[in-house]
Amino acid sequence: MSSTEPSGPPVHVPVLLDRVTELLAPACSADGAVLVDATFGLAGHSIALLRAHPGLRVVGLDRDPDARAEATRRVAAAGLADRVTLVPAVFDEIGDVLDRLGIEEVQGVLFDLGVSSLQLDRPDRGFSYSTDAPLDMRMDPSGPVTAADVVNTYSRGQLTRVLKVYGEERFASRIAAAVERERAREPFRGTARLAELVRDSIPAATRRTGGHPAKRTFQALRIEVNDELGALTRALPAALDALAVGGRLVVISFQSLEDRIVKQVLVAQATDRTPPEMPFPVPEHAPVLRLLTRGGEAPDDAEITANPRAASARVRAAERIRRAP
Repeated sequence: MSSTEPSGPPVHVPVLLDRVTELLAPACSADGAVLVDATFGLAGHSIALLRAHPGLRVVGLDRDPDARAEATRRVAAAGLADRVTLVPAVFDEIGDVLDRLGIEEVQGVLFDLGVSSLQLDRPDRGFSYSTDAPLDMRMDPSGPVTAADVVNTYSRGQLTRVLKVYGEERFASRIAAAVERERAREPFRGTARLAELVRDSIPAATRRTGGHPAKRTFQALRIEVNDELGALTRALPAALDALAVGGRLVVISFQSLEDRIVKQVLVAQATDRTPPEMPFPVPEHAPVLRLLTRGGEAPDDAEITANPRAASARVRAAERIRRAP
């Protein structure tokens, strides 16, 4: 990977594009339908849906100004700018954004979670462990906390918790101890030094499998810096509240913690909650959602071959079947 920004626009391959467009098609086909793309990114999914459904409007949310600028260019180049409203916002602000726009309900909501191609492919953003860059990882560059802040100021116990919970890292305590020791000598500023320390902290036998040894640590720091799981926990109920009857929610996740949150929320809303002592189902406790996927669906082998970043992706979807009282 080059340490300089590419001269042309970054290559963007939307993950699970065919399946996402298939799942959202019934909700997006009506004239005047509104889709909230809660993680607009480089607009790949939204552009495909707008082209497929001429009466569709999209409200896009993204906290990253670089992503918004590139997405605006792409949408304009596709001739679709008049049907897109792009808002600088985190996805847990979906309710507030719709209120400000005077939109009472929407027909679709899409979440494509995790780090975007743009963020990964620009080394200066500090998301990648494959090249040296400032230890940043903020999706919104104006955010108050960087990965360097976390690494240099969290106690050993706090770091252990972040790495163990958000990175599911077996050697979290060893890595945290090494970080505490090394930052006393010199604070961490770049990604390369941290990645090397993590590699050296993990036993050699473990390093031979499972990809780059720093992968889980960098994931954990990114989640902590951007409050990704907290935002998701707040955003899903707000997104479901905004869905019209017949509207559809589609979520692409890239790691088990995200997928677990999505599964729990969707399954709970798709379950009859009639108290067990009642002799028959009570209408007001009937399911609010109908699940559209069987578990978390993965990309097929052809997509993974064409786009290796899709390998860990899972998609879940549901349709609102009634309005809760």
